[in-house]
Amino acid sequence: MKLTRIALVSLLNMILLAPPVWAAATGNPPPAPPQRALATFAGGCFWCMEPPFDKLPGVISTISGYTGGQKKNPTYEEVSAGGTGHAEVVQVIYDPRKVSYQKLLDVFWRNIDPLAQNRQFCDSGSQYRSAIFYHDETQRKMAEATRANLQKSGRFKTPIATEITRAAPFYRAEEYHQDYYVKNPIRYKYYRTGCGRDKRLTEVWGK
Repeated sequence: MKLTRIALVSLLNMILLAPPVWAAATGNPPPAPPQRALATFAGGCFWCMEPPFDKLPGVISTISGYTGGQKKNPTYEEVSAGGTGHAEVVQVIYDPRKVSYQKLLDVFWRNIDPLAQNRQFCDSGSQYRSAIFYHDETQRKMAEATRANLQKSGRFKTPIATEITRAAPFYRAEEYHQDYYVKNPIRYKYYRTGCGRDKRLTEVWGK
């Protein structure tokens, strides 16, 4: 039986467009896990929030910046004056195959005073508030669970003041703020000690 040209083209299209046998039998292979993810935390001065995350295996980089406010492209002077609504934050870029978001949350809590309202240590104002800015519903649920567990633990006699809110536009801080503790170790240590950060962290969390 001879095939017409139209019938032959149709047959070839059916063969070429048909899914492979393995795909029909098992479905498409699952997507590979993402190699990079974002987490955003506010814990007072961003100089002091970079080091604890940079130490973690699986953290690719940390970036100091501003988020949670109204003004676009704010400057450090504007944010530190308290008129933009932004908080100083550190944005953590990490490999979720090597470090979990849960681990990042654990490190975050241990490096803030969760009881302080619109301040952290010697820095006061809403720009120094503590907050978790979640990037998806999984992060939101995990952040809320850790806060609830801490509140129920009996460790604290007053309510936890740390906010949990959806991630807003992030603005990278000026270059001299990035890796400040590496570029200016003496000034960084002087500031951290003078601000009473480690003393208060010990009071809140113990040694």
